[in-house]
Amino acid sequence: MIGGSEVFTYALIEELVKKGHDVEYFTFHKGFVSTKIENDLGVNYKSKNRYDLILANHNTCVEELFKLGCIIQTCHGIFPLLEQPCKFADGFVTISEEVQDHLFKKNYRSKLILNGINLDRFRCTRPIGSKLKTILSLSHSEDVNSIISGICKKLEINFLQLNKMINPKWNIEHEINKADLVIGLGRSAYDAMACGRTVIIFDKRNYMKESFGDGYVTANNIDNFIKNNCSGRYSNNIIDEIKLEKEILKYNPFDGKLLREFAENELSISTNVDVYLDFYYEIRNKFSNKFKRLNIILIIIADFKERNIYNLKVFIYNLIIKKH
Repeated sequence: MIGGSEVFTYALIEELVKKGHDVEYFTFHKGFVSTKIENDLGVNYKSKNRYDLILANHNTCVEELFKLGCIIQTCHGIFPLLEQPCKFADGFVTISEEVQDHLFKKNYRSKLILNGINLDRFRCTRPIGSKLKTILSLSHSEDVNSIISGICKKLEINFLQLNKMINPKWNIEHEINKADLVIGLGRSAYDAMACGRTVIIFDKRNYMKESFGDGYVTANNIDNFIKNNCSGRYSNNIIDEIKLEKEILKYNPFDGKLLREFAENELSISTNVDVYLDFYYEIRNKFSNKFKRLNIILIIIADFKERNIYNLKVFIYNLIIKKH
């Protein structure tokens, strides 16, 4: 399976290499994507005992690597166990307001950085039609694909489908560019926007009780939908066959152009990597100041201990309060 985390990691490494950074990668299980990282990007598997910055996707990676350097954990979701924050991380990045709120409830502050996409790879190579001729489903559900297929037959629209759980494909942008409209959730929706396609946010996943989504995406509603990472949970609309057909009939080729512009403004991996690096420098400076303050306090404690000052605790308390 080639999932969003793998595509995100590849794009992140690719951009860091472009910007001239010395990069290595880590995974618990090597496979197709790690081979591409090594062969296509010239990036080697972890070999050092110390790194300036470690960017980790899952809490298991944080637990494995946190002793090797400053580590930032990126949390991509609210449900999967692997996406939950790890106490050993030095900083957290969240990819939507929903995930950011989820971490905040667990007493973790985070930096919001949307999913980064290589806009040179995911771009429009075939203009979408003035009329809707082809729909691509990136749904994981046979039931959903059956519904879409039935609507396409009724409306005389070509139907394509690609399920990463069954028939994963690395060059997904080629399939996206064959369609005028793409139906999917999360990164599937973002990739389609980057390719200048129109998008319907809709699917049924194993963590859902119903098939629901946000529906047809426009420049007027995308800012709301990204709050929940285009997961369908912003609107929580239960979409049946009748409702889905209505959403499909909203097709307007001009929306594809506007969604590409949104991707250029908000989803560029080049821009987002710079934000990651700025966040790292912010964390590093905070740690540097923290250590300086700690050393000063320890010196003061040692000094006052020798003088046997009775109200040491009161002094330290006042020192901290004044500092903040």
